[in-house]
Amino acid sequence: MQSGSRPASTSTRPALSPLPRPTQHVNTQTKLLDAVHGRLLCVADIRGRLSALNDLAREVNASAIIHTGDFGFFEASSLDRINDRTLRHLTMYSPLIPQAQRTHLLEPQNPPAHIRQTVNVSMLSEFPLLLSGQIKLAVPVYTVWGACEDVLVLEKFRTGSYAIDNLHVIDEATTRCLDVGGVKLRLLGLGGALVPHKMFDNGDGSATIAGGQGTMWTTALQMGELVDTAQRVFDQTETRVLVTHASPGREGIINQLALVLKADLTISAGLHFRYATSYNEFSVQGDYEGYRHKLLVGKDAFDKVWESVKGQVDIVIDDNQRVLLDKFLSVVERIPPPSGQTAPTGAPIPEEPAWKNCWNWNLCDAAYGSLVLDVKEGRVSAEIKSQGFNYAYRRTPIAAPASGGTPNPPTKTSTPAPPADKPAPPHLAKSAGSTPLPRSGKDTPGDGAESPARANGASTPGGLTPAEKAERKKEKKKERKERERAEREAREKDGHVAEGEKKEGGEEPKAGSGKATPSVDVPEASASTSDAPKEADRVMSPATDSAGGRTPTSKRPPRNPWTLFVRSSTPANEGELREFFGEAASGIIRVNYPTSFSGRSQKTAFVEFGDEEAMKAGLEKHAEKLKDTVPEVKQAQDREPRENGPFRGGRGGRGRGGFAARGLSQAGLTRGGAPHMSGDRKTNGDAPSGSANKGGEGA
Repeated sequence: MQSGSRPASTSTRPALSPLPRPTQHVNTQTKLLDAVHGRLLCVADIRGRLSALNDLAREVNASAIIHTGDFGFFEASSLDRINDRTLRHLTMYSPLIPQAQRTHLLEPQNPPAHIRQTVNVSMLSEFPLLLSGQIKLAVPVYTVWGACEDVLVLEKFRTGSYAIDNLHVIDEATTRCLDVGGVKLRLLGLGGALVPHKMFDNGDGSATIAGGQGTMWTTALQMGELVDTAQRVFDQTETRVLVTHASPGREGIINQLALVLKADLTISAGLHFRYATSYNEFSVQGDYEGYRHKLLVGKDAFDKVWESVKGQVDIVIDDNQRVLLDKFLSVVERIPPPSGQTAPTGAPIPEEPAWKNCWNWNLCDAAYGSLVLDVKEGRVSAEIKSQGFNYAYRRTPIAAPASGGTPNPPTKTSTPAPPADKPAPPHLAKSAGSTPLPRSGKDTPGDGAESPARANGASTPGGLTPAEKAERKKEKKKERKERERAEREAREKDGHVAEGEKKEGGEEPKAGSGKATPSVDVPEASASTSDAPKEADRVMSPATDSAGGRTPTSKRPPRNPWTLFVRSSTPANEGELREFFGEAASGIIRVNYPTSFSGRSQKTAFVEFGDEEAMKAGLEKHAEKLKDTVPEVKQAQDREPRENGPFRGGRGGRGRGGFAARGLSQAGLTRGGAPHMSGDRKTNGDAPSGSANKGGEGA
């Protein structure tokens, strides 16, 4: 569409603005933070967890906070205005809802009415606490609104009904100037999501802002008034910062707005990355024409909408609104001229300065990281911090610690199946992507006894040759010895080694039963590894010397990554542990006491939290006292004992030893020689069996 089809803009300079409002309507307060040095924390999508703002500011010693939307502007009455889809979205991402409860609420079988009956405003935002003064902001916070906010709450700020100390909402008519570190930073803000087909729809909003049903979006008049405000306060000595929820990196119109506002820096959100991105257009566009193309795409998207609504808009807008509309249309038309063009005087037109000089930051959500602008002696430097990407799922099985501690069990992963025309190698025969053929419902035999199929020379499910079977058997025997030695050393260290297991070396006792040993889905890592290929070799069913006791198949789920390991010299029950963690206890979703060692009841525990932030809050308790002692508190690693771990007691609760020890005990044997008499037989070094349960241990 040609520009001539639009109303010509007659208000391009501040002096010509015909709006019938006093100049002081534009809020232009200047805040002197620090004339020498200051740090500005920039975060996005705090999502109602407003108390965290003070913690984040304290961590980086920030003088002020700039926030780019999804602040959490909700109050109790907002719930009635939020539609079901938006309420589900807010429930899914609210950091105020424990993970276990969130999972239950979002189960597919739960209808929207179930979520609406359960969720209250305290689960979506701490804004009512901020409004009542129960939460106070320690430093000034400058924010725009995001895509998920209640427009009626924002309207109350605009009319003056709501005012909160240190909270400043930056909008199209409100700008702030921060004098810090020898730089005057002029903050210009634009809130809401950019939805082209809604740019002339106010929804439930009045004046220039728009929203409804728990969402907010940007309007054409809103952007026009922001241009008018920026023109009124323009000062060549200031550094202009455009704060938006929509990203200028993705939205051509927002980039055009930055050009018209003469922005030096932009800070935005809305893409929900795990890392903050730092760039200018020169660094991400192949050439100057690529930069122009992005702006033209944004212009074309708006032109399609404008063609369909132009007639209706011209009828309903008044003179003041037309001025704002003209200013917005000047933004859409702001396309830098092509490279190489000449002015009427014949002089070449220089490239748009913002192409190389305007710097942009797109922030990740506050749960993942933040940006700090460090301003000193006129320079603005940036520090980006992020939780980053999680590649832990790629981790391969690793060897046990050199100290001979408990082997670190590997993460359960699926191994790619070999090609159809090629048999699986020996070490992948049990873990290939295809399921082995069933054998009359019985488990795969271990080394202790061969199945009838093997005895008759039939091929195994993995297609192993006799030589491969012999090699595999040899490797498994070596692994078993190394693993059992590591287990014995770990138990000796804690003083709980069975009499028959204290002897190292020597021959393994032969199994006294022909029962097969079922395969275990999660294998243990070998105690020592010399090279990388051996890692895959250990993905197989561990062999045991069970003398008749059936080894249960391990179905251990992966550990919650946000788990703390607590070890104390005195027992503490779950209530006492929760009390020990204080305010952090609200993030606890489970307390688990491992049954790894006898005589240590409730002295070690795994405390699981709903998210990493809650776990970090709990980790701060590492120097505080629990029942007059200072327990050891650290993030749990796989090598700590855990429920269903390699040293788990038997189903009868009698033993704390390995599977081999239980099998020998059930057969009345020990590795030391003849069977014990039933009256004084001991299990793994514990009390005689006649008194095993008197003290409540292992019941």
